[in-house]
Amino acid sequence: MNRYPMFNPQLLLSFVAVCDSNSFTRAAERVFLSQSTVSQQVRRLEEMLGKPLFERSSHQVLLTEEGVKLLSYARRIIALNEEAHDALTGIWRDGVLRIGMPEDFAVPTTGLLAEFSREHPHLRLDVASGLSADLHNAYAREELDLILVKQRRRQPPRAARPEPLLWLDSLAFPAIEQSPVPLAVFPLNGLYRDELCQALDTLGKRWRIGYSSASLAAHRVLGAAEGLPPIDSFELALYYRDGAPATTLALAQRLAAFCGLK
Repeated sequence: MNRYPMFNPQLLLSFVAVCDSNSFTRAAERVFLSQSTVSQQVRRLEEMLGKPLFERSSHQVLLTEEGVKLLSYARRIIALNEEAHDALTGIWRDGVLRIGMPEDFAVPTTGLLAEFSREHPHLRLDVASGLSADLHNAYAREELDLILVKQRRRQPPRAARPEPLLWLDSLAFPAIEQSPVPLAVFPLNGLYRDELCQALDTLGKRWRIGYSSASLAAHRVLGAAEGLPPIDSFELALYYRDGAPATTLALAQRLAAFCGLK
């Protein structure tokens, strides 16, 4: 007899939806349930584990350390459940292609992915968006087959292009002259966060984290005129494994052409 309690896939689906959307309201829309139901399902997971999974506030929803650990397992359990269903029903006889990319590339590539999907009706495309560091980790765990990520320049990927960064400030209410400078940054482990803070330390500017989010927003570009250095050590990179199926190679080529990767 199994001595471990079994994870309910529906609870995990709601949990992952909250993680991906950073909102119980948007998660409820994604899984076609009410917000109260999604909250109850997450609470059931927390009661089952005896640990909180989120730090809730009126402005944002952040994962606890335990929530971060569960997220990886939840994605794998859901994916395995779907894979088992597909293997037994035979709907996707050409297999499953799991793709990961940052949020700001998921929307622009929607048309490309939709066209590719229509051309391969028996291939299931699973697309996940998230922080590049998380996508890299998922790829290393072989949970993704193809990733388009932003990264510090390192070992050569399959294709890449330089990804110049810009310093951004509010046009209406500039923050750069404040001391300490309030920063809007990605969550912990988010790309660019360390470089931004280190650059300000080098300039001798005091700073604090004023806002943390995985979403993107921009207003006014800053640069040398404000005494800020360029940050040009990043690239947009494409990865897939040796021996990847022909469909993976075909989609990789389209993404590389679409993004101008070489």
